[in-house]
Amino acid sequence: MRLELYIPPLKPFDVVGLGLNAVDHILVIPKYPKPDTKLSIVDYYKGGGGQVATALAALSRWGLKTKYIGKIGSDEFGEFQKQSLISEGVDIKELKKVTGARSQFAFIMVEKGTGRRTIIWDRDQRLRIEPEEMKEEVISKGRILHLDTHEVDASIEAAKIAKRHNIPVVIDAEKIKERTEELLRLVDVLISSSSFPEKLTGKKDFKKALREMKGYGCKIVCATLGKGGAIALYKDKFIVARGFKVKARDTTGAGDVFHAGFIYGMLKNWEIENILKFSNAAAAMKCRSLGARQGIAGVGEIREFIQSVRKR
Repeated sequence: MRLELYIPPLKPFDVVGLGLNAVDHILVIPKYPKPDTKLSIVDYYKGGGGQVATALAALSRWGLKTKYIGKIGSDEFGEFQKQSLISEGVDIKELKKVTGARSQFAFIMVEKGTGRRTIIWDRDQRLRIEPEEMKEEVISKGRILHLDTHEVDASIEAAKIAKRHNIPVVIDAEKIKERTEELLRLVDVLISSSSFPEKLTGKKDFKKALREMKGYGCKIVCATLGKGGAIALYKDKFIVARGFKVKARDTTGAGDVFHAGFIYGMLKNWEIENILKFSNAAAAMKCRSLGARQGIAGVGEIREFIQSVRKR
C-alpha cells in the first residue's frame, strides 16, 4: 500500500527542516545512581543532536539535499553544532547566531547494557524562532517540510507557507504546548513517540488514540514503539512493523533517524510497509553506537541489515 500524497518534483532541496539542534554530552554509566552518591562514567561522547537537525543529517548522508532553519548561541557549543551540520552536508544559510545566547545542550546518562537514558537539557529562551522569521522563499524551496513540536508558533507559519505551495508537512510529535492542536491540523504525516497519543487524546487504548489523532486531518499517523517497532494508521487500516533486535548502546536519536527513514521512503515512493521496515532498521542500527548521529548507517548497509535478518 502506497501513501497517496503529492510531493512536488524538482525543488532546490528535498527536505527543509525547522526545529531543534543541540550538542549532546553522552555519559555512559554502569547503573542509575542513587541520590547523594558518586559514580564513575564508563564512556563519554560529544556529538550533534536535536530532532530535526539529526533527521536532516541522516537524510543528507543518504544522498538527499537538505536545508536547516534554526538558531545557535554565540558560544563554543554553537560553533560545534554549526560545524557538525556543515560536515554532514546540510545547508545552514538559515542557521542564525544569537549574540549573547547559550546554545542548546544536553547531558544524557545512558545505562550500560540496556541503552536506557535520562536527558538533562537547557535551552536559552533567546533562541526562540518567531513566526515572522519564516520566509516564503525558503520554505517553498523544499519538496517536504519537516517540523517538531517545540517551535509551535513558527512551525504553524512554516506549515501554512508549505500548504500554499502544495508541500507536504511531516512532524516529529513529542511535546504538547499551546497551539499544538492547531499545528497538527496543518500536518500531512504525523509521527509521534509512544507516549504522545495518550498525552494528546487522553485515551489509553493505543488504536483509539491513533484514530483520534488522524481526525486532525493527517493523511497518515504513526507511533514509534522503541524496540517494539512502529504502528501506522492509513485509510482506516493499521499497519504494524516489528522492530529489529540489536545490542543497544544508546537509544539517543533513534526516533530522529526513524523520521529520516520515513521521509526517505516517502521521497522514493515506497510502499508504507517498506517505509516502516527501513525506518525501524535505520533506528535500530543507530542504537549500536553512542550519540544521535554516530551510528547512522548508509542506505546500502541498512538494506543489507534487513536482508541478513530475513535469512535468520
